[in-house]
Amino acid sequence: MAFHSGFVCIVGRPNAGKSTLLNALAGEKLAIVSPKPQTTRTRVLGVIHVPKEKKKPGAQIVLIDTPGVHRADSSLGRKMMSDVREALDGCDLVLMIADAAARSQPDDRFLLDLVKGTKTPAFLLLNKIDLLRGDKGKLLPLIERHSSQHKFQQVLPISARKREGLDLLLKKVIAALPEGPRYFPEDQTTDQPVRFMASELIREQVLMATTEEVPHSTTVVVEQFEEGAKLTRIAAAIFCEREGQKRILIGRQGQMLKKIGTEARLGIERMVGTKVYLELFVKVKPNWRESRSFVDDLDWRRQLENLVAPESLETKA
Repeated sequence: MAFHSGFVCIVGRPNAGKSTLLNALAGEKLAIVSPKPQTTRTRVLGVIHVPKEKKKPGAQIVLIDTPGVHRADSSLGRKMMSDVREALDGCDLVLMIADAAARSQPDDRFLLDLVKGTKTPAFLLLNKIDLLRGDKGKLLPLIERHSSQHKFQQVLPISARKREGLDLLLKKVIAALPEGPRYFPEDQTTDQPVRFMASELIREQVLMATTEEVPHSTTVVVEQFEEGAKLTRIAAAIFCEREGQKRILIGRQGQMLKKIGTEARLGIERMVGTKVYLELFVKVKPNWRESRSFVDDLDWRRQLENLVAPESLETKA
């Protein structure tokens, strides 16, 4: 039997559970998770190494988590949807994930048309079956409705949060992938740089600590990152769009910013394996979500280029 490998793209509407699924399959936290829509803003890659067994040569699954599919109305939204389309381009398998406990929405058709347009084999994953409160009879109509709209290779009920159905999903994914090489070394689980993952852990705490428009109006940029054997020093800026949002993020006597920083620091320490000194600043960048150049520079791939030729994000138009 030959080694199987390939690129598998996870797509779905906001809050369908894409990042939870990625983390569950990878066995570690590679993507931040929150109850807020559009938590994921860029492609997140996770590598699953399936070990050899007696009669099985093993496999490598390259999972690509994507932003929630939506009709973009800002430069940030258009960049997110561009990331979705780039991830779909050239992948070997699509996992379309749907919230089994949610009502259907008009944009569900938008998602389905996107998947159908790829001409790539696709699985439908009906997620959050643990929320059906024992009424699994609701699944059959869902399966019938989705199956009538597109010819999915597999339709699988799962709970990414409870890890229900994931062993079967992995087996089906491996069987659907072509024979191929090992794309990543066995000790690599993602292509994301640590400094970007640190910025995302900070943003996750902003999402968890704030409400209304503040979570969607903020982004985080790591401006300094120094790794040491025993201490990692990080300075990061939380960008928001208005002075009122800045006051909320700082909080009375700095308590909100302190809370965000403390929780983020603990998460980063677990990730890097050292003590972390984290310094946070809040900066106002009016309408940054509409600035194409600023949004483009938030991509960690562009940030790595800027480390070679530094250019301040704050001065971008």
